[in-house]
Amino acid sequence: MNLIKKPTVFVFFIFCFQIGIAQEETSQVSVIQTLTPSKLIGKGQFDIKWFNNLYTQNKSADSDGNVTKNLPRETYFTSLLEAYTGVSENKRINLGVILEFRSNVVGDRNALDVFKFDGDANTARSGLTSFAPSIKFVPFETINNFSVQSSLVIPLIDNEFENNVFFDQKGFTWQNRFFYDYNFKGNQFQLFSELNSEFNFGKSLVFGDNGNSIQGSFANNSLRLTPGVFFSYFPSSKYTLLVLAQHSQLIDLGNDFEQNFTAVGAGAKYELTNTLNIEALYTNFIRGNDSGLGQTFNLGARLVLN
Repeated sequence: MNLIKKPTVFVFFIFCFQIGIAQEETSQVSVIQTLTPSKLIGKGQFDIKWFNNLYTQNKSADSDGNVTKNLPRETYFTSLLEAYTGVSENKRINLGVILEFRSNVVGDRNALDVFKFDGDANTARSGLTSFAPSIKFVPFETINNFSVQSSLVIPLIDNEFENNVFFDQKGFTWQNRFFYDYNFKGNQFQLFSELNSEFNFGKSLVFGDNGNSIQGSFANNSLRLTPGVFFSYFPSSKYTLLVLAQHSQLIDLGNDFEQNFTAVGAGAKYELTNTLNIEALYTNFIRGNDSGLGQTFNLGARLVLN
């Protein structure tokens, strides 16, 4: 099995650029400028995010970075629902859960076939793949623009591969994301940075007959580190434009597989009301080793309720 052609869909894109809705609005700063991923909500509030990521590729890079083009198209759709509530008066602790749904098609099918959910055993798989209890906290009271999100991703699937169709990682992942943002004077520009770490643990990937995996995951016994930088410009208080650069490195801790890629992208966010915003993002995987080299198209919404 050539795992180079079975890309990991990195759903951290889904959340890392969320520059969302604030708890309160002032006359100088709009709500989409003040609640970044670094900021937490207050006690009794609810922060609900729904984000959809479509990754499609027809080329990949080998371990030396050599690119193979015009491969049979593979498309991976991920839909995440993330819900948090504040549990502290000082906005330093949030508790929540993340649900992940996937629909994947291979075999040179059209990218939009992921929305057919047809369950063709030879080319498609779809369903709820994992859930993750999660906590967000501000470790230092005097630095409220630095926070940590820690989640334990629990798989709900039986097999990572069926008939050589990749579904999702069949293994537990302990994810820790470190957020920091900085607002420039005048509130027209904002810099957001993230370090995402994922420790994947469990049994190694083993295949049986007919392209079916019988245990484990290709990423088990590995550590993924993903630093990223996001620069936002606010033409007005109602919407923002952003650009991003991100690198991901999968480090082998005993599974004999390593992988890395670099991606760049751009997006926009618009504030519909002071409790609801929508966003769109495009990214392109510009290089990699043992990685697919595709594109992502993303749409999402975020709602904060008191």
